Amino acid sequence: MKIEQIYTGCLAQGAYYIESNGEVAIIDPLRDVQTYIQKASSSGARIKYVLETHFHADFVSGHVDLAKETGATIVYGPTAQPSFEALIATDGQELPLGDVKIKVLHTPGHTMESACYLLIDEKGKEVALFSGDTLFLGDVGRPDLAQKAAQMTTEQLAGLLYDSLRNKVMPLNDDIIVYPAHGAGSACGKNMSSDTQDTLGHQKQTNYALRADMTRDEFIKEVTTGLVRPPQYFPFNVMLNKTGYENINEVIKKGLQPLSAGAFEAAAEETGALILDTRDAAEFVKAFIPGAINIGLDGNFAPWAGALIPDIKQPILIIAKFGREQEVVTRLSRVGYDNCIGYLDGGMEDWEMSGRPIQQMRSITADELADTLEEHPNIFLLDVRKKSEYDSEHIIGASNMPLDDINIEMQKLDKDATYYVHCAGGYRSVIFISILMARGFRHLVNVKDGFKALKDCGRFSITEYVRPVTAL
Repeated sequence: MKIEQIYTGCLAQGAYYIESNGEVAIIDPLRDVQTYIQKASSSGARIKYVLETHFHADFVSGHVDLAKETGATIVYGPTAQPSFEALIATDGQELPLGDVKIKVLHTPGHTMESACYLLIDEKGKEVALFSGDTLFLGDVGRPDLAQKAAQMTTEQLAGLLYDSLRNKVMPLNDDIIVYPAHGAGSACGKNMSSDTQDTLGHQKQTNYALRADMTRDEFIKEVTTGLVRPPQYFPFNVMLNKTGYENINEVIKKGLQPLSAGAFEAAAEETGALILDTRDAAEFVKAFIPGAINIGLDGNFAPWAGALIPDIKQPILIIAKFGREQEVVTRLSRVGYDNCIGYLDGGMEDWEMSGRPIQQMRSITADELADTLEEHPNIFLLDVRKKSEYDSEHIIGASNMPLDDINIEMQKLDKDATYYVHCAGGYRSVIFISILMARGFRHLVNVKDGFKALKDCGRFSITEYVRPVTAL
């Protein structure tokens, strides 16, 4: 028997490959499915099942394409109602896989169809729990994402989650290995560990949600504390996972159209496409196409694209480092953005050589900001980190406007005012300013290296540190 975790850092997502005696089960695959197909092929094995722990909100799963390419059976837990052929397993149903079995445990709460998959080895021993979004390491799945579909309140779903954990998960043996669907950085939980596997016994000792003496009411209160508005793209991804989607190979082919500077400019004008510049923030601020927004590929690129681009069907034109264009299209498709229509061939260098206009973003250091504040103490300082980060500690006098909320909150800003903008390290502030500049703001200044630099320079008054209760 072979178990392999295939972890994708950008999405903080774990897919799983389980192989026994020539048969394979894939749990929660990403949309680009060739990795799984190649693994099975290299072992001379057949993919028998695609096991889905629930209808995912934060990424588009590869279940549909993987089943089409391999003939595998898609499996969901009880109550799931997909638009495609799938096995809707019953609670407790055992799925044979080579010499082992996988038992379906229905664990509603995060969503109504949520299921965990319990792996039973050749000797009949329960060895691993693939817990999806029901149980994370240090946390549990948030219960506020499926309210509309379930026609239930967050508190009612949290109560179901309590029951699922107490009745289905906690009675299992302490030596079982827990393999969750996500780790730290995912918006599917509020305070996950950066570890990607652990024993159930250790989680019972350390995970706040698994305390043996916790009442149902206490659980509901703690699990629902610290939740914030979920990313706006989540419902669209749920729908794609329920109904199906365009083949990723066609999406990539469409997106990898090389366009000269002239053709790129014409495409932007004709289609109203969003110009998405995926270069590093440090490169972007020096020169960018007017109207372009920056989301750096080497950060949490796909989740930020999903959180900030309101229309999932928006045509997108790409600027990327040479050789990384396919990576951009692929990572956008993982969160459902399938309408890339081409990229700037030759990148910004060719654009500038063509003589077309560029913009620059003004940036200053922490010390330069301190000097400015001494001369003009009433300037507007915007902290665009998450509310939890701001509440934990911030520059006294700074206002908080999280990047996540920019499309909702930006109308509160004055286009004629000057704003000095910082995040934690410089990635999010450049995104924030680029979005505002694309919408007509001009008096914006980026603070290089963010809060870390402001704190390290020792010239700013900072609130006393408070340990955050959530990472959302």
